[in-house]
Amino acid sequence: MMKDKVAVVTGGARDIGKAVSKKLASEGAKVVINYFDNKDQAVETLTEIKAEGGEAILVQGDMTKQADIDKMVHEAREAYGDEIHCLVNIAGGLVGRKTIEEMDEDFFSFVINLNLTSTFLVTKAVVPFMPAGSSIVNFASQAGRDGGGPGAVAYSTAKGAVMTFTRGLAKELGPKNIRVNALCPGMISTTFHDTFTKDEVRKNVAAGTPLRREGEASEVANLVACLASAETSFVTGTNIDINGGLFFS
Repeated sequence: MMKDKVAVVTGGARDIGKAVSKKLASEGAKVVINYFDNKDQAVETLTEIKAEGGEAILVQGDMTKQADIDKMVHEAREAYGDEIHCLVNIAGGLVGRKTIEEMDEDFFSFVINLNLTSTFLVTKAVVPFMPAGSSIVNFASQAGRDGGGPGAVAYSTAKGAVMTFTRGLAKELGPKNIRVNALCPGMISTTFHDTFTKDEVRKNVAAGTPLRREGEASEVANLVACLASAETSFVTGTNIDINGGLFFS
């Protein structure tokens, strides 16, 4: 349970982020939901949380911009007090599928900043307000394990780096009793794959997965909630696969 704990969720208004925000709120956390460009989705998420008796606020912002990150942290502390007990770094994305020949430096840098630099910047801003016993959950990807699908070189590189960032930060923050873990989702049924993955590819991946299906956002959220809670108090520095058995690390 996370009763009266404060949780910041970047990219927390849709798909996996929405499921995570709702799950943490249902466990009693006061959730700070960051979103970037879709206010309607954010309001919908907030409305659903409040309808179920949860507590949350919305904070719009680009997590690659320091000023927006500082605003989010300020609003979190204004609403819920000085301490932040949980940070979930979900903000990120594939952006587009491009081969090495097709991408230029600007595209590569944008994908790296969106997925890796944002995780660093948000974490750096939040950690000073995390007491002992707090937890950080980063989002890597199965792509960080296996290089991803066609045209995902920049994305998989960023997510692989998130995995290493997680390991190093766990060592750094361990003496402060702040745990740092990451998830490596495989094929989860979200608008991400609606946008970037062809239907026939999704069907083939699901058929080749031992559980013979895609994962659900709620299943990822359940794992985040577990890692955020004291129930996993001796787990840190891990990059946990959640892919239905498609890839073993």
